[in-house]
Order: sequence, then C-alpha cells, then structure tokens
Amino acid sequence: MKTIAVASTNPVKVKATLAGFRKMFPDETFQLQAVSVVSGVSDQPATDAEAYQGACGRARNAQQILPEADFWVGIEGGVQVEDNALLAFAWIVVRGRDRRSGSGRTASFLLPEAVASLVRQGKELGEADDLVFERSNSKQENGAVGILTGDVIDRAALYEPAVVLALIPFKNPALYPPDEV
Repeated sequence: MKTIAVASTNPVKVKATLAGFRKMFPDETFQLQAVSVVSGVSDQPATDAEAYQGACGRARNAQQILPEADFWVGIEGGVQVEDNALLAFAWIVVRGRDRRSGSGRTASFLLPEAVASLVRQGKELGEADDLVFERSNSKQENGAVGILTGDVIDRAALYEPAVVLALIPFKNPALYPPDEV
C-alpha cells in the first residue's frame, strides 16, 4: 500500500486526489494522510504563476511533515484576469519518493462579476461565493464551479482530471527521468 500525503484537510481536495490516483493506478491501493500546510503564497493567488507556486509549496511542505509518504500532493486554486474578466482554476503538483514530479492545471471558468468584484476587493474566492450565493463553507463542498454549473461539475470533478495529468510522469517513468534536486 502506498501513502499519499495531501497538503490539505479540505475533503474536496482529498477526494479528488484519491480518485485521480485510483484512475491512473487501478491495481494499486492507497492510503491518504491529509496535512494542513502553508502554501507560501497569498490566501487568494491572483495569477497562474502564483497558484502554481502555491501548489509546489504545499507539496514540498507536506513532504517535510510526512517524509515517509510515497507521494506528496499540493493543490492551489487561483484566479487571473483575462480580457477584463476574472477566471478561476487550480494547479495540482505531485512529488514522488522516486524524485519525479508532475503537474496539471484544471480547466478555467469565468466568475460572475458579483463574485469577481469581491475577489478584487481582497476576499478569497470561497468567501466571496458564500457571500454572493448565501452559502456556508462552499469551498469544502461543491465550490464556485458546482454552484455555477448546478453541480454538473463540482469542485472535486474539476480537480480530478488535473490530478490525473499530474500523474503522467509516474505512469510513464521511462519517459520522465527523476528530478535532479
């Protein structure tokens, strides 16, 4: 059995991580350990690069806390301005005991102006969603994408394909040599 350290205690991120690993490695069994770590970036990353840096930081910090794990997964949501609109997305970074690493990015989607305005004022996306949609702790449930799609795609379903993409180097180790550092 392999251990996956997920750098979050958010049940949505844990669920998406396990589902992605199970899809890529159906013959393996996994146990997950959720750990709360800092990302090293702002609470609401405002660029693609900052969200990626946050996912990397979370994976590295999870590795520091649980060095005995086989994999360390960092997930960081972000927003970015494109053509005067605010898009939401997330990065997933997976580090492995074998010194490989992989990353994947979710699809992005347009936030409504009522939510975007609050994010621009400094609110975290989950907090803005809760205010606009009169919810409580939506980021640990279906998230903005679930609210906006009527749960056609919820937050876990948005993250899962990006977890799968981040696992490509582990599925194809001959094509992806271990990292130097």
